[in-house]
Amino acid sequence: MNSYTNANKPPERILQFGGGNFLRAFADWMIDILNEQTDFKGSVIIVKPTERGDYVSLRKQNGLFHVVLNGLRDGQTVEEIRQIRCVSRIIQPYREWEDFLKTAALPSLRFVVSNTTEAGIVFNPKDTFSLQQCPNEFPAKLAIWLYQRYQTFRGAADKGCIFLPLELIPDNGTQLQACILKYAAYWKLAPAFSQWIQQQQIFCNTLVDRIVSGYPHEHAARLATQIGIRDELLVAGEAYHNWIIQGPETVAEELPFADTQLNVTFAQDLDIHRKIKVRLLNGAHTSMVPMGLLSGVALVSEAMEHPLIGPFIEELLAEEVIPTIGFPEADLKAFAAAVFNRFRNKAIRHQLISIALNSTSKYASRLLPTLLDYHKHYGKLPQRMALALAALIRMYKGDTEGLKDDQKNLQFFKEAWSTHEKDPSALVETILARTQIWGQDLNKIPELTQTVSTYLVTIEAEGVEAAIANSSKSLTP
Repeated sequence: MNSYTNANKPPERILQFGGGNFLRAFADWMIDILNEQTDFKGSVIIVKPTERGDYVSLRKQNGLFHVVLNGLRDGQTVEEIRQIRCVSRIIQPYREWEDFLKTAALPSLRFVVSNTTEAGIVFNPKDTFSLQQCPNEFPAKLAIWLYQRYQTFRGAADKGCIFLPLELIPDNGTQLQACILKYAAYWKLAPAFSQWIQQQQIFCNTLVDRIVSGYPHEHAARLATQIGIRDELLVAGEAYHNWIIQGPETVAEELPFADTQLNVTFAQDLDIHRKIKVRLLNGAHTSMVPMGLLSGVALVSEAMEHPLIGPFIEELLAEEVIPTIGFPEADLKAFAAAVFNRFRNKAIRHQLISIALNSTSKYASRLLPTLLDYHKHYGKLPQRMALALAALIRMYKGDTEGLKDDQKNLQFFKEAWSTHEKDPSALVETILARTQIWGQDLNKIPELTQTVSTYLVTIEAEGVEAAIANSSKSLTP
């Protein structure tokens, strides 16, 4: 690893915001295959999107790492290991802002990939335009970078970029473009720059799917023997993958996935694909997280085997999610069954605490739309989703080790619990009124405040498993 150099790497064509497990085991894995099997030939500059950390291990290993994938073939688990060689360098913009801006002058750069979580594509009026200091938000960094590129190449049409955001929000490309344009207007940048953004950049909406579990601790020694070295950045995931891209035909021509066996689809409409994936697979994950962590369960596969949590999640999808999607029921049930088979794959040690990152925004985007649709259609609450919300509130009490979210959200929950711990109704009312999290005052949904409060009281007094058991009894005909 340490003796490897970048001398023979292809031109730097991809600017990637984020170097976490998912991006490395999904986007970088695909780029590596494109380089090997097609004439694409491009390397990746990884940009650290947040101030903390510096991808020290990735720097130490010269951008090299391995991806190990597990899947089922003819009923047997198969394993594939690939060394990823497409990363050229790493930039921490908070400490290397000048180096980051210099990449805007690279003629070879054509693609921008990102995965900054659901909370990443936001506008922050506190961000200022500066060529000396890194702003906080990802779109602000990108707006300044694009302005630097615009000036360097004098607005040349052929120096536009193709944006492939992987953040799991609706119309992620459209939202990213809107956010950048908002910064351009807020900073009073030249109108011609905004026109260049609108006319010469391609912002694709995307949908991605692969379960990535992270570093395979239990198998690390065996894999080190197979690989021949100890890779600190070894990342494990499932063999299944799916990337759907909405964009003009020229994008498919520039990204020759058709010349590989990769499961990449170019589509004109992502809405139904997104709705199915987000509400079923991601909704199941987000429901499962607080249930599992509060029950002492660490892994997705363990949660599916749990006598209460597994059936609870299956029933939540079957009885509360599938009826809201508006797609043939047989197809949705088949999709859900495939999801549960993936969840039960013991070779994928998918930590619930890693899925718990930014659980508040995940509930808002993955479960809340289903809850609202269900209530609108049936005139009553989906009880399992209400229980999942109560469990999430309990998870944010402050004693769940490793739980990460926006610091403002964590502080809000801490203060709410401190003020109202002895009054569950007031606690829930305060939390559901937080429009900054939910996008609306959830207390206005009939019976939701009281129902969540009742479930929370049970969780506090008897534990989440008792709450699941009690809810199952009440929902049984």
